[in-house]
Amino acid sequence: MPLFNYVALDKTGKEKQGTLEVGNQKEAINRIKEMGFHPTSVTEVKAEGEAPVKGAKKGAPGKGKKKEPFSFAFGSIGTKDLCTFTRQLATLVDAGLPLLRGMQVLSKQQKNPVLKKCIAEISATVEGGATFSEALAKQPKTFDKLYVNMVKAGELGGVLEVTLNRLAEFMEKAEKIKGKVKAAMFYPVAVMVVACVIVYVLMVYVIPKFKMIFSDMLGKGESLPEFTQLVMAISDTIANNAGTVVGGVVAFFIAFKLIVAKTKWGRWGWDKLQLMMPALGPIISKVAISRFTRTLGTLISSGVPILQALNITKETCGNVIISHAIDGVYTAVKEGETITKPLEACGVFPPMVISMVDVGEQTGALPEMLIRIAGTYDEEVDNAVGALTSLIEPIMIVFLAVIVGSIVIAMFMPLIKLMDKLGQ
Repeated sequence: MPLFNYVALDKTGKEKQGTLEVGNQKEAINRIKEMGFHPTSVTEVKAEGEAPVKGAKKGAPGKGKKKEPFSFAFGSIGTKDLCTFTRQLATLVDAGLPLLRGMQVLSKQQKNPVLKKCIAEISATVEGGATFSEALAKQPKTFDKLYVNMVKAGELGGVLEVTLNRLAEFMEKAEKIKGKVKAAMFYPVAVMVVACVIVYVLMVYVIPKFKMIFSDMLGKGESLPEFTQLVMAISDTIANNAGTVVGGVVAFFIAFKLIVAKTKWGRWGWDKLQLMMPALGPIISKVAISRFTRTLGTLISSGVPILQALNITKETCGNVIISHAIDGVYTAVKEGETITKPLEACGVFPPMVISMVDVGEQTGALPEMLIRIAGTYDEEVDNAVGALTSLIEPIMIVFLAVIVGSIVIAMFMPLIKLMDKLGQ
């Protein structure tokens, strides 16, 4: 009988390793579960002379891995395409179609060339003997750790179709919240762009013509009002240094992106600033908490051990402050504590979340409670985004009116002065 090396987690989350002599991989997984462990890796021990390929199946002599066809694929894989693929694959697997056959069917009908190529590569890897989760792990740009680990848990638990459906629902809800936040930010960004264009046209093309008119109308001893001089000075600066101004703005944004992306202190400061913003801060905080609770609840309900689930959630939460708090929870749970105490100690999560998590732990329904918390915060995000949109609209209109109005007043002040002089 073949030998299988395994890596598993016990009830406390500690890693266990060993070797079993059983008929196949499925029997090895069942034996490990009977021992009270949660398997994370089960691989067959190869005989001497065989290539030690992880998860490889025995085949006919001379039969190697199929050569993948070369193809050009441009574009990207959107969340909507990934959700559709995941849900369709879940439906096919649930209907009794073998996984490899289901992948081939989806590859043929896929319109996105990048996803089509990705599915073909995954199918070739699975056909070569690897598990589905191992094949997904080889596509890190498309399938993140959350996706791969949930599929792995579904494979080990024999509920792959259920896990895929949960993944699709998770991605759809996350994309829905992300879309609402983007929609709320679209209006102020659009108004700011329009305001910048209007100000640029006024400063570069309109005000210089007024300057020429004023120099002809006023005498040598006459001076323009101070406010008009200030606006004209700004106009001269923008008109004479347009390239420098645009280059400075672009350089600032590039430097900002690099500091946030490449430095820990920059990312920490930016994430902290986002949480402290007067109107956006509460929304960003609620989105982060919703994402944390939904991710953790989905992982635990899919069979992923809690320590592994916390580690994945920490890497996918999207905010360094929340990630640091989850890291503290991970360390405390690893030492044998409950989730509730470290959640309360970190000072990031509101009392309602801590209380509901506490109830979930005591009743043994932690995954369901986490999903319920996520649903509650999704509704709060909807309400907060609606209120923010209603508040931003009049503020931006007033802002635009003040900018344009100030320029207009600055240009009319010399005319008023001239009219007063003529009337005397």
